[in-house]
Amino acid sequence: MAEQLARRALPATTFVASAGVRAGERDPFVDAVLAEDGLSLGERHPRTLDELEDDYFDLIVTLAPEAHHAALELTRSLAVEVEYWPTPDPTDAGGTREQIMAAYRDVRERLKSRIDRRFPLPEAKKAQD
Repeated sequence: MAEQLARRALPATTFVASAGVRAGERDPFVDAVLAEDGLSLGERHPRTLDELEDDYFDLIVTLAPEAHHAALELTRSLAVEVEYWPTPDPTDAGGTREQIMAAYRDVRERLKSRIDRRFPLPEAKKAQD
């Protein structure tokens, strides 16, 4: 979810990649909340840090404590900025489908807000969107 939101918000020349600490399955709730926002994962599937094709980054943003620890370990000998954006795990949500969707929407909106604050667009670009 974060990767697609960042791809939309940032200039096309910005390399954005997403990975997790553990391998996982594609989450249909992520597909659903991205579709509500006009986005799609396409054929993308979750990847681990080890599966990333590139190991050169200027910034790594982590969303969970375990991921933050792994990123710090991975970059301890590299000049890479690592930021932790604490984000609730929507997979912990229970209840009805609508309650679960609300948890995923909350994460989507938090990520959009955080991306916009961290990477503000110039006024000219905002006017185009």
